[in-house]
Amino acid sequence: LLEVVWAYFMKQSHGFTRTVPTIATFVAMFASFGLLSAAMRSLPLSVSYMAWTGIGAVGAFLVGITVLGEQAGAMRLAAAAMIVVGLVLMKLSSPG
Repeated sequence: LLEVVWAYFMKQSHGFTRTVPTIATFVAMFASFGLLSAAMRSLPLSVSYMAWTGIGAVGAFLVGITVLGEQAGAMRLAAAAMIVVGLVLMKLSSPG
């Protein structure tokens, strides 16, 4: 979730020109990196990084649609679905 939070606040920072959203971006980024590091202690790199980026990408996409009013065309929805399917397949193909 922190991936989505920092992406949202980065958008709100308007190129790091607004102080509060800029600070929120970097705090969320730091926390997100910390949690990714902790996940990598017990998960393979491929699973942890793919989950981190995939959840962040799909989450940011959903926030863009629901909060920022971005368009949700059929191709964009299909692309997001393929990311989710890729995440599931990566996890299912991992040992353990």
